[in-house]
Amino acid sequence: MDDEEARTRLLDAAEELFYRHGIQAVGMDRIRTGSGVPLKRLYRIFPAKESLVTAYLERRDRRWTADLREAVTGAPEPVLAVFDWLAAWFSEPDFRGCAFLNAHGELGAAAPPVVHTHKAALHALLAELAPAPGLADQLLILAEGATTVAALNPGPEPAHRAREIAEVLLRAHRPS
Repeated sequence: MDDEEARTRLLDAAEELFYRHGIQAVGMDRIRTGSGVPLKRLYRIFPAKESLVTAYLERRDRRWTADLREAVTGAPEPVLAVFDWLAAWFSEPDFRGCAFLNAHGELGAAAPPVVHTHKAALHALLAELAPAPGLADQLLILAEGATTVAALNPGPEPAHRAREIAEVLLRAHRPS
């Protein structure tokens, strides 16, 4: 196995374990076991747990953001497509809430900067889609609130409710 394959296996194991059990609950030995990568190589690729956590979140951010962007591109009502995409995500069997909010909740100020850049990127996407200035702030609160509610009670319902509110906001901001 070359270093690229080892890195991928480590990130796959980290993502599954950190997302399911929490960052602080999972040690590097458990990542080693889950990935099948020897501990010496693990530490050569990721010298500290913090570097692995950052790489896991950066990779998740790229994939999550690309998936969401793809879902809204070309949608007849892109803002509402965000909430439709969230409903599908919340319905996935392994849904455990937002990995970035979970990381911030566990690590607080020690959370990697990608936590904040992820949220800023979501806000920027909503600002691109919103038909009026300032609407992105409200849409972000709806999306984040729905995600938090769904983390406690998985399923599409929080996204459906948030979508209904987004429809009201969109109607209020459309020219008459």
